[in-house]
Amino acid sequence: MAFANPLHYFWVFKTKRANLYYLIFVAILCSFCYLVGIWSHSSTAVIPSSFSGVSCSDQSLNSTFVSSVSVVALDFSAHHQAPDPSPTAARVNHIPPCEAKFSEYTPCEDAKRSLKFDRNMLVYRERHCPEPREVLKCRVPAPYGYKVPFRWPESRDSVWFANVPHKHLTVEKKNQNWVRFQRDRFRFPGGGTMFPNGADAYIDDIGKLINLKDGSIRTAIDTGCGVASWGAYLLSRNILAVSFAPRDTHEAQVQFALERGVPALIGVLASIRLPYPSRAFDMAHCSRCLIPWGQYDGRYLIEVDRVLRPGGYWILSGPPINWENHWRGWERTPEDLKAEQTGIENVARSLCWKKIKQKNDIAIWQKPTNHVHCKMNRKVFKFPQFCPEQDPDKAWYTKMENCITPLPSVSNIKQVAGGELANWPERLTSIPPRIRRGTLKGITAETFTENTELWRKRVAYYKTIDNQLGERGRYRNLLDMNSYLGGFSAALAINDPVWVMNVVPVEAEFNTLGVVYERGLIGTYQNWCEAMSTYPRTYDFIHADSVFSLYKDRCDMEDILLEMDRILRPEGSAIFRDDVDYLVKIKSILDAMQWDSRIVDHENGPLEREKILMAVKQYWTAPAPHQNQQGTISAS
Repeated sequence: MAFANPLHYFWVFKTKRANLYYLIFVAILCSFCYLVGIWSHSSTAVIPSSFSGVSCSDQSLNSTFVSSVSVVALDFSAHHQAPDPSPTAARVNHIPPCEAKFSEYTPCEDAKRSLKFDRNMLVYRERHCPEPREVLKCRVPAPYGYKVPFRWPESRDSVWFANVPHKHLTVEKKNQNWVRFQRDRFRFPGGGTMFPNGADAYIDDIGKLINLKDGSIRTAIDTGCGVASWGAYLLSRNILAVSFAPRDTHEAQVQFALERGVPALIGVLASIRLPYPSRAFDMAHCSRCLIPWGQYDGRYLIEVDRVLRPGGYWILSGPPINWENHWRGWERTPEDLKAEQTGIENVARSLCWKKIKQKNDIAIWQKPTNHVHCKMNRKVFKFPQFCPEQDPDKAWYTKMENCITPLPSVSNIKQVAGGELANWPERLTSIPPRIRRGTLKGITAETFTENTELWRKRVAYYKTIDNQLGERGRYRNLLDMNSYLGGFSAALAINDPVWVMNVVPVEAEFNTLGVVYERGLIGTYQNWCEAMSTYPRTYDFIHADSVFSLYKDRCDMEDILLEMDRILRPEGSAIFRDDVDYLVKIKSILDAMQWDSRIVDHENGPLEREKILMAVKQYWTAPAPHQNQQGTISAS
């Protein structure tokens, strides 16, 4: 057995000892460098808590050390943070309520602003919208005590006084059976200046002269409508009338109509075209509307001719009709009234209208179904001539002209210009003549049929996610802000007791409002960068399909939403359909307006970028008259 060399063990032991010394040296050197580094980067020394344990015998050492350093307390709190909000700041609205005096504010028909404009031809009563710097940035309040309107058909006859607190018409029209005040509400007996026995009896008299029952007359326009009793009582006969009147001394007449659940707009025959396409209405009506039909070279009858459909009727009652029996009551001379009627008859003949009947207080004229004969007799009637090439449907701030809007050409004298319409209700789903004739490029019969079916499915889906829309009678006055072919309205027209004001924005790619009317529906033109010609709280429900993507970079989203807030009644609802990015922005503003809202998926599922925003305007009113405006939202 061999033994290891002792020198070997000696050298192994010596090497391990050297390594240990080396490690101890490195550790001491690192510790020293670390302490030097701390000292060089610190302006003060910190006395550890253990230092307080120095004994009394080491007092001199303690004094010496403390005198050479400063003592600091360690601070572990954050130094970079936003201040905490006040307890109420989280629910403060950045869009405040307007003052109570604005409860009936109509921005583009403001009485004070109108005084700046010409009174000739009533120009001052036309639309005159505020400058951008004048636009209100607040929410228009409902009057104190406002109540949800009566449901249709009860609303036709009753309106809460608190909703339209004006008794002026009950005094001025006391003997004409327009409106009566009873306790907390207004009653509407259905009377009018020329039909004190009621609108129903008056319409029966018209029905004895022309056929109101076969569906050939579906759309009508009432000029100078009063409280719209004529339009209200036509609804039971499946005739849909647009009523209009200016905001004038007959205070709140259009507002009464809307509270009754009757289609109406603020408007006037003055110097610009009515906001409707050509060939829109089957029937036009004036019952003592005080419009000077024979003046200004017949310009107002020429405008009625533009919006009347081929073969449509114009009905006139009141002065000067039947002047022989009424001239004393009208406090006018027979000569004056006879001259007025002669002037109207002459204008009507120059437009090639045929007077088909005058019985008692009612006279009716009919527009020709085409202009074959009318163009031939321009040799006899030197005035008015036919308008040169123009867009007959252009009617947004478009000046009236003293010329006849030509009807589309026909191949024979028996043909209806522009195409014959089906009777109601077949008219609703029949291919409209403007599409059938190819007038709207890119919109075909197939497009129309697909759009009709699409909106039938969409409205059915809406009713599953908005129970109030599905509740029969919950809504009456509806607005579609971007109606296209009127599919949304058509899906509701037959089975729901509602009417829809179909708006075609003037910025839309296609002017389709003529198609809407050819379906037997009603509507108007509108630029949503401006206020609508209607009173606050007009609508129970608003539908906004792709409105905000259409108006991108055109005007402020908040201004459009504030206008929607103005015209929607408390507890009314809205449905927004748009790209999800727009809906997120809309929701943030609705939150500031104190609306309740939620975003839901498209009817085709969550993978679609287009979403649906459901919203409800909360109930709130102006404060009671004796209360301060500060903090004055009355909520249910």
